[in-house]
Amino acid sequence: MSAKTRIVVLHMKEVIYTAIFVGLGIVLVILLLFMFLPKKQKGDAEPTMQYTAGVYTSSVMMGSQSADVQVIVDENRIQSISLVSLDETVSTMYPLMEPALENVSEQVIKQQSTEGITYRTDNQYTSIVLLNAIENALAKAEIAEGEAD
Repeated sequence: MSAKTRIVVLHMKEVIYTAIFVGLGIVLVILLLFMFLPKKQKGDAEPTMQYTAGVYTSSVMMGSQSADVQVIVDENRIQSISLVSLDETVSTMYPLMEPALENVSEQVIKQQSTEGITYRTDNQYTSIVLLNAIENALAKAEIAEGEAD
């Protein structure tokens, strides 16, 4: 049995460079995992906000007429959003108001937030006015931080 003994000579400089590159590779892999793994979605069980349960309204002025946006909330969820006191003249003069509210309210109820709401360009101004009214009504419903405890 002829065993040839091999002697490996490592230069300290090469060992240090290799360790640095291995460390950078590990950091890069961890960074990529954090960036591209899907985020945990908030389930329906987690409340997004705390509200005082009730019905809250906010007025929207359309010309000389006004319409009320009604928001119904319970302790931690937005239940429904609708238009009340909508005069026939307002619905005739502003035909995009009801479809815009349906689109916006559907998204707000699904997301439980007024952030990140999208709307079509043909009714963007109506949607913005309605979204501001919804935000005003929700501001009335929010519990102050001292009251939540």
